[in-house]
Amino acid sequence: MKILVFYQYFTTPKGSWGTRIYEFSKKWVEHGHEVVVVSSIYSKSDLKANKFLETQIIDGIKVKVINIRIDNKQSKLKRIWTFIIYSLFSIYYALSIKADLVISSSGPITVGFPGIIGSLFTRKKFVFETRDLWPEVPIEVGVLINKWIQKLAYSFERYLYKRAKLIVSLSPGMKEHIETNFNHPNVVSVTNSANLALFESKKDFPITNRLKDTDFYAIYTGNIGQINNSFLLVNAARALREKGEDGIKIVLVGDGQQKDEILQIIEKEELSNLVHFDLMPKEDLVPLIQNAKFSLVPLTPNKILDTSSPNKLFESLAAGVPIIQTTKGWIKEYINENQVGFNIDGEAPEKLAELLIQWYNKLEELDVMRKNARQCAERDFDQDILAKRYLEALKSLHDA
Repeated sequence: MKILVFYQYFTTPKGSWGTRIYEFSKKWVEHGHEVVVVSSIYSKSDLKANKFLETQIIDGIKVKVINIRIDNKQSKLKRIWTFIIYSLFSIYYALSIKADLVISSSGPITVGFPGIIGSLFTRKKFVFETRDLWPEVPIEVGVLINKWIQKLAYSFERYLYKRAKLIVSLSPGMKEHIETNFNHPNVVSVTNSANLALFESKKDFPITNRLKDTDFYAIYTGNIGQINNSFLLVNAARALREKGEDGIKIVLVGDGQQKDEILQIIEKEELSNLVHFDLMPKEDLVPLIQNAKFSLVPLTPNKILDTSSPNKLFESLAAGVPIIQTTKGWIKEYINENQVGFNIDGEAPEKLAELLIQWYNKLEELDVMRKNARQCAERDFDQDILAKRYLEALKSLHDA
């Protein structure tokens, strides 16, 4: 098959972002299929370009780069503008590149435009991949507040689902939402995957006087902002200090809208138990995750966010690290069923602090959860298994 993918945030493990499209495309190429990915330049990606339109070959994947920079710190208007420009230039590739299937991987929802155009004016079958529920998520968390734009976005969402011959959701919760609200007959759930080889590899712990590999710490990796409930971690660090538990640390790795504010708090309040590292390549992140006692997966309390499929969950399981998370959907059920961590209230930082204190001296019992976590990654989230599941769904559509 020839597969054309529209995704604005393409990166490899050398970048600081999720590698789902890279990993799956690489596997599909290894199985003899031709894959073309059309991407822009994301601030957390390792993808670079010198020309406005450039073609690169990365591990057998043909990457068409539209040299537009996207950054979470950009203003709303700037980000919307980059989404629109990307979609407009992507239409050229949707019409000119020969392919059997076209996949639009959202969000943003505007990435659906080239996929639809490709299916309307060529013989490509349209696949829509829902990484997040757009526009539900930005509307629910108060990012998209204009009522006219909300109605337009909802209408476009319905049209995307109607046109798509196959919908790929990143979690069972998303799959259920789409089937229930849009009555689509062909929805599959293919979660993000666990790079087992990468997260079991031995890498040197970073040299820093702020953190040692022998420290008892819980780690958060990713965007630092409102949706990610980052101040839950700040307030938990405050609670730990108030309780005199100086031996327990919370580590933040990443960038985002609230990073500077949190760094100011760390300095002003001398919160030495809250340690921040800037964005780093995923390969460098491995030892920080491996040596953590827990991985933190906080999100703002919201039913739509309960369907999320955050990369940090799968990376942590691959590293054999137990999870502490705040959602009330499929992740909560998975953790309870497999005994790989704990669920807490996203509005109760003192509960997070108490949980860390409770497990401070139970390292042998933690080892049981660590083994469970790794087994879950191998059984349920191996990238080879998930890439094959995705490919089988594409083959079924292609042959239909």
